[in-house]
Amino acid sequence: MLSNIKIVLVETTHPGNIGAVARAMKNMKMHNLYLVAPKIFPSADATSRASGADDVLAKAIVCPTLQEAIADCQLVIGASARGRTISWPELSPRECAEKVLINEPGNKVAIVFGRENSGLKNHELDLCHFLLRIPCNSEYSSLNIAAAVQVVCYELFVSSGLPAKENIFVGDKGEECLASATQMESFYTHLAEALSDIGFMHPAKSKSIMRRLRRIYNRVQLDTKELDILRGILRMSQGHKRNNDA
Repeated sequence: MLSNIKIVLVETTHPGNIGAVARAMKNMKMHNLYLVAPKIFPSADATSRASGADDVLAKAIVCPTLQEAIADCQLVIGASARGRTISWPELSPRECAEKVLINEPGNKVAIVFGRENSGLKNHELDLCHFLLRIPCNSEYSSLNIAAAVQVVCYELFVSSGLPAKENIFVGDKGEECLASATQMESFYTHLAEALSDIGFMHPAKSKSIMRRLRRIYNRVQLDTKELDILRGILRMSQGHKRNNDA
């Protein structure tokens, strides 16, 4: 089950931290490491800090953008210690592990960690379904990135040994695959176009509205059939607007 989970590091500054993360992952039987535009990689410092987890580093995949790193994932969870103006649904590391491995096993999952000094930016969290926060001292809440990854991987490792819950959905819920990150981004582009076409969304407020709409749909976790239905509604709405204008 752990093979479906990616650990994604965004714009890591210090290569030693990449090596330390690889070590933390291998301790907990996790091997899928994705690096988004790291400042320095590969690096002797990374290899040294990996302390025997060279195989994790050797298989690490470097991507130019976060969108590319999570493109095939159906569940994306962003780790952050900072509060946000617009709230995200939050998970603790234990809740995250239970959701990923016990409640919804089988999905491709990305757990995303941001820059050492500033974490994830808002537009990167827009791509996430949930915000992951590690409870710690409120007067000193900054964790080293490798320590944060270790905490999360530990909870995933423990939960991987627990039995998955039986499907409790009623009807056809759960029969369709969850929409991937790429499919969701295509939907959000279509949604923004449709809302603009029907005159609902104005340029001055579009960024705030789309951010809140992302929260709604990411929280629901749409499957592919639900996404097709919504896009059909958008196309129909756009068609009616064009006909009325004509």
